[in-house]
Amino acid sequence: MNHPDELTELLRRAGAGDRAALDRAFPVVYEELRRIAHYHLSAEATGHTLSTTSLVHEAYLRLVNNSRANWRDRSHFVAIAATAMRRILVDHARRNRAAKRGGAQTPMPLDMADLAHPDRAELLIALDDALTTLATLDERQARVVECRFFGGLTEEETAVALGIGLRTAKRDWAKARSWLYRQIYSSQAS
Repeated sequence: MNHPDELTELLRRAGAGDRAALDRAFPVVYEELRRIAHYHLSAEATGHTLSTTSLVHEAYLRLVNNSRANWRDRSHFVAIAATAMRRILVDHARRNRAAKRGGAQTPMPLDMADLAHPDRAELLIALDDALTTLATLDERQARVVECRFFGGLTEEETAVALGIGLRTAKRDWAKARSWLYRQIYSSQAS
């Protein structure tokens, strides 16, 4: 695939339900998804069993099963993939916390076992809870956080993915980080 417009067209067709188009587009964005997954997993404790490849593949399965996808271009696809990775990591952190506290065990793929260090899991859950609240107050700021933190996108890539100006992306990122910090650390102090 030599032209960005070709990828955009494949992603649009994939969003409309053309599985073959998604299968053709996936290898093009695969390395970027691996970079995002590696970014998240590099912060995890040594010895966890979820690999970069496993996280990318789990995100891919969620993207394939998303019948409401409407991908505009590569940046938009990566932003949606970042959201999928966020959900995977948070779901695992919640399962890990429940298991640690004696909760009922739920089946999960073998490669997802023992993902996160417990301290990181608590912070990830607190971030997800705060981000969910932020989305009810300012959905765009929450999407900026997903793109920047979970997607590893630059400010410029975030602006393109969300169809907003660069200054707006920078401003939303600064406001959201400040708000999230206050939410997370005030709830932990209580």
